[in-house]
Amino acid sequence: MKVTIFSTCLIDLMFPNVGQAMVEVLERLGVETELPEKQICCGQPTSNSGYAKESYPVFKNQIDAFEGADYIVAPAGSCAGMMKELPHFFEKEDPYYIKAVAVAERTYEFTQFLYRVLKVKDLGATLNKRATYHRSCHMTRILGEREAPFVLLDHVRGLEMVPLPHIENCCGFGGTFSVKEKEISEMMVTEKVNDVVSTGAEILISADMGCLMNIGGKLNRDGKEIKVMHIAEVLNSQVDLNRMDRPQLEKVEVI
Repeated sequence: MKVTIFSTCLIDLMFPNVGQAMVEVLERLGVETELPEKQICCGQPTSNSGYAKESYPVFKNQIDAFEGADYIVAPAGSCAGMMKELPHFFEKEDPYYIKAVAVAERTYEFTQFLYRVLKVKDLGATLNKRATYHRSCHMTRILGEREAPFVLLDHVRGLEMVPLPHIENCCGFGGTFSVKEKEISEMMVTEKVNDVVSTGAEILISADMGCLMNIGGKLNRDGKEIKVMHIAEVLNSQVDLNRMDRPQLEKVEVI
């Protein structure tokens, strides 16, 4: 099986360790990975700011970069969600509409792909810490994924997961929202940090680095010694190969 990695801007430019962890987990499961050099941004920041038409060259480039991929896997629910929405930006008579549909159908967020496509739950990881999980908005509301990350974390040895109060609340990042509406964003991330601190967790885990960057920045400014970790890093911690689930790759189908 071959997976085409959609690295996303934040991971590619600021948190390459997360992308590396994701690839290591996938390859440990017997998955072959590739990283198209042509990929850039998916166009979400500009389109969400009201510049949909101006984003068309970016959309088309992204579609061309991943055309023909069997599976497209991203370490962010937000960016994977944008790939899922690409067909909505094209008229049905546009040649790129069919291509966009094909790309959307083959795109998965990392934990979705592990749990729903490869059908694995135990990655053999161990992390002896107390943690809580931030459920990102786009992953929940666009992808509709509320289960996969929690199932995978439940199988990490030594990890004590504490429920996060008001888990449904946004952290206030929202890409350009945090710049355009910085006062509101600051109030939202303050509420989120207060909830995180109330759990007594040593680590905050999420599947979106945008959220973790935002919340982690506030934690740092407030002097809170709570580490943030992308779920790929958690699933890549102290791995015992003898405990890993082994996917039957020849039986995996696109869903």
